Amino acid sequence: MALKHGAHVATEARMLNAMTLAGAPVPEVLHQTGRMLFLEWLDEAPASDAGWRALGEGLRLLHDTTGSDYGWPEAHAFGPLPLRNDPADRWPEFWAGARLRPFVSLLSGALPSRIEALAAALPERLPTHPAPALLHGDLWSGNALFGALRTWMIDPACYHGDAEVDLAMLELFTAPPAAFRQGYGATAPDRISRRAIYQLFPALVHLHLFGGGYAGLVDRLLTETGH
Repeated sequence: MALKHGAHVATEARMLNAMTLAGAPVPEVLHQTGRMLFLEWLDEAPASDAGWRALGEGLRLLHDTTGSDYGWPEAHAFGPLPLRNDPADRWPEFWAGARLRPFVSLLSGALPSRIEALAAALPERLPTHPAPALLHGDLWSGNALFGALRTWMIDPACYHGDAEVDLAMLELFTAPPAAFRQGYGATAPDRISRRAIYQLFPALVHLHLFGGGYAGLVDRLLTETGH
């Protein structure tokens, strides 16, 4: 049994339960009370092609579960950084309002105006009504726990949105092997044109939480978006 302690463990338990209902591989929630969350203990093993393929298959199951709008019924947070999830009917509206514009007041120099310009352009850059897939929401390689026979997704920050968000996040700091793509299946042939827009959000989170070492990454992604 594993124990997590924190202010947002009740929200995490509800997210893990939603992912379980979708058939996605996540640790079982054993009990949650107050600031404590008791989870199934998971035995780790080195990453392998079979493990990456299992991750792709599990993520596809998650994304095949859809909601009625974009967002999530409750707010969340990355440490001290609040994460808005106010529901929206249009995907560009959600991404601009909940994932980009909250950083405008937190940054200085040219970054706020560049982010604002990108946010204003999103109706022409993102699909208006992609399937509102159930997203992990923070799927970097450290939140994929490889075991001997399966791969689990841990530490979710769930909401409903474009499935490409999770793929872009996974590709921000690593290069998933072909086995992952084989497990996940087909994606839109033009999704790379949107990847930097989706990667900008976790890059901004890292810049805010961990400092100027991520300024170059934010600048590069903004430049890739044309802003």
